[in-house]
Amino acid sequence: MRIAIAADHRGYAAKEKMCLLLNEQGHDVIDMGTNSARSCDYTDLAYVASTAVAAGQADTAVLLCGSGIGMSISANKVHGVRAALCSDELTAQMARRHNNANVLCLAADLLGEELMRRIIEV
Repeated sequence: MRIAIAADHRGYAAKEKMCLLLNEQGHDVIDMGTNSARSCDYTDLAYVASTAVAAGQADTAVLLCGSGIGMSISANKVHGVRAALCSDELTAQMARRHNNANVLCLAADLLGEELMRRIIEV
């Protein structure tokens, strides 16, 4: 699966770890930034990754920011994107199964690495 991934400065460290996980699982990961912990605007990154999904360049996307809320709001402005902010495995499963979510948003400041891994695996 082709998975676009993007994060703002608060989600950068988690994004790097999730990129490794997705690569280990055999996915084709498209890293759309940011590429440092320097402050940046999450809306720009959400737009780039969400547009890739809407255009068919990626099958799905994972977006990370501090709370996940900003990325979710921004991603859902892109026509054809159904972004879901998930906080556990059940919300991820329900978002995919019942809402056909194609973009996963995660709160890098609120979720631990292990929980993010489990959510992504679902």
